[in-house]
Amino acid sequence: MTRTINTEVGTTTAAGSSFILSVVALLLLVALTATATASTGVRIRDLVMVAGARDNQLVGYGLVVGLAGDGDKDPIYAKQTLANLLQRFGLTVPATTLSSKNIAVVMVTADIPAFIKPGARLDVLVSSLGDAKSLQGGVLLQTPLYGAADNRVAYAVAQGALAVGGFIGGTSGPGGATVTKNHPTVGTIVNGALVEREIPATLSRENIVELLLRDPGFTSAARMAAAINEKFPDSAQAVDSTSVKVRLPEGAENQVVDFIARLEAIEVHPDAPARIIINERTGTIVATARIKISNCAISQGNLIISIASTLEVSQPTPFSNTGQTVVVPKTDTGVAEAKAQMVALPELPTVEKVATALNTLGVTPRDMMAIFQAMKQAGALQAELLVR
Repeated sequence: MTRTINTEVGTTTAAGSSFILSVVALLLLVALTATATASTGVRIRDLVMVAGARDNQLVGYGLVVGLAGDGDKDPIYAKQTLANLLQRFGLTVPATTLSSKNIAVVMVTADIPAFIKPGARLDVLVSSLGDAKSLQGGVLLQTPLYGAADNRVAYAVAQGALAVGGFIGGTSGPGGATVTKNHPTVGTIVNGALVEREIPATLSRENIVELLLRDPGFTSAARMAAAINEKFPDSAQAVDSTSVKVRLPEGAENQVVDFIARLEAIEVHPDAPARIIINERTGTIVATARIKISNCAISQGNLIISIASTLEVSQPTPFSNTGQTVVVPKTDTGVAEAKAQMVALPELPTVEKVATALNTLGVTPRDMMAIFQAMKQAGALQAELLVR
């Protein structure tokens, strides 16, 4: 049985062939990579994370100083923050009397890995909370960073000069002009936070280590449990599509780290789903090696609509005492439709054959996106289609 798919897409360029060739190369690279992965396998370390050994997020409220007039325009919370800071140093000043354009209140965020010890350093991200123009040249004052579970415990303290990957220059207002690059109100401090407290973490519970798959799948979980049981008989069990529980062998209760290291070195052949991802904003198409297209026929045509607007001058007749010269807009509209052709595609079981067949159509990226969507609606595309 052959399905007929008809798509009409508006296009304005004929430069799709080179893009299709690049897409073909990308699809072939994905296929070759999948083949190499199938022969060598993937380490469990690259597929899972150990339950209890995850990162945690930290957040804090701080003050950046030294902004040379680019700071907050004296909002209430900036004044109050400055007043609280001065009070820590023995100066009691009413917040209503303060005025400073060189400060900015910010939110400071960081990720703290599991098992990191006090004295280690973390990178922090500093983001403006008020209406500051730029954080360039600013210095973050000592800011405690708290966890989500217990917002009273400071797990790290951040401080230091900001590195801002952007700038703003020029003069705003009437007759002025400004130039902005990237986001000048967000900066980073490399190694800017000092860890003060270790977050408790547990690798095993009741002599069981739980492995959590980063890309859940029942097939991948079952294969992982089978691969572990080959090395450690009757120790692993796939609980669901996300977790695999592994029981510690006898004598390994006090050597959990060594056992996990041996687990992570085991190679597994994970299951790759049949999936096509389309990004309409960038024109990017990525397909896995398992996609399949059933017998179908495609008719693809190009519809081009052009609209041009010009201004013409309309003048009164000579020696006329009435009327005046006016500017009249004129709009020309044209429609051109290319001849469509019907192309019959046989069953395409591999990504290489799919790429070759679509390349013969000579379509543009947007045409290919429309074809994939029409194939999915017709039931000819045996893959998950995700449009971003």
